Amino acid sequence: LLARIVAPGVADRLKRSVVVENRAGANGEIAAASVAKAQPDGSVFMLASNGSTTVAPALNPNLSYDVRIDFAAVAPVGINPMLAVVRPDLPAKNVTELLAMARERPGKLNGASAGAGGATHLALELFKSLGRVDIVHVPYKGGGPMLIDLMGGQIQVAFDNLPSSINHIRAGKIRALAVTTAKRWPGAPDIPTMAEAGVPGYESGAWFGMLAPANTPRPIVDMLQKHVTAILKLPEVEKMFLEQGAEPVGGTPEQFAQVIASEMQKWAKVAAATGVKLD
Repeated sequence: LLARIVAPGVADRLKRSVVVENRAGANGEIAAASVAKAQPDGSVFMLASNGSTTVAPALNPNLSYDVRIDFAAVAPVGINPMLAVVRPDLPAKNVTELLAMARERPGKLNGASAGAGGATHLALELFKSLGRVDIVHVPYKGGGPMLIDLMGGQIQVAFDNLPSSINHIRAGKIRALAVTTAKRWPGAPDIPTMAEAGVPGYESGAWFGMLAPANTPRPIVDMLQKHVTAILKLPEVEKMFLEQGAEPVGGTPEQFAQVIASEMQKWAKVAAATGVKLD
């Protein structure tokens, strides 16, 4: 969705058509593998998520690509908060009370994610690690089935992307305890951050950024970065991002490369500390 917001502006500035191809599957790894093998001539680039670039390497040592050497960073594009949500009748009314409940009942609470090895899974594992609680991970094949079970009472807590949860929260079908990003989300400023709510140092947004195949000439990278960053500053683009539950970011290739390197270290530590791995 974010790619389709940015693509028309890129096409206008480059005076050429830009085709958005959605290659779904394996938390974005299929798309990343295809772009890693593409010609570095500026004709192919990718709107990557942290799922395929920094989470996947922490859980899968046998990836067909290496983010550090197979891609050139172009620009950060946006960040999508995730939410810690609970069933409406859960006695825990906030994060502090949820932590207390989990400590009183170790291994008895079920915490769900939208898929094993994805961003929501690692968000839950980071919560368990920093909060020092034992919550059983229940992976689902997508956020939809997970939310149905949460609303139905089969699970107690879940981590989900904000866009798919926010309408259920507003309807009172589930209750939001915290956003996972470092800042509150402008579209729901009443929901505290996880750090504010009782887990200091917690940050786990789903971010997206532009990558090109390695060895793409720097003038092409710089030109694309300039156009993307300019597009992200447009008020109408910011409005469309917020409607999708995301915030536009923008920045330099160096800034984006630093984010990737930092996140790879972070998730590698979380995976090592928790023992989480893909079956």
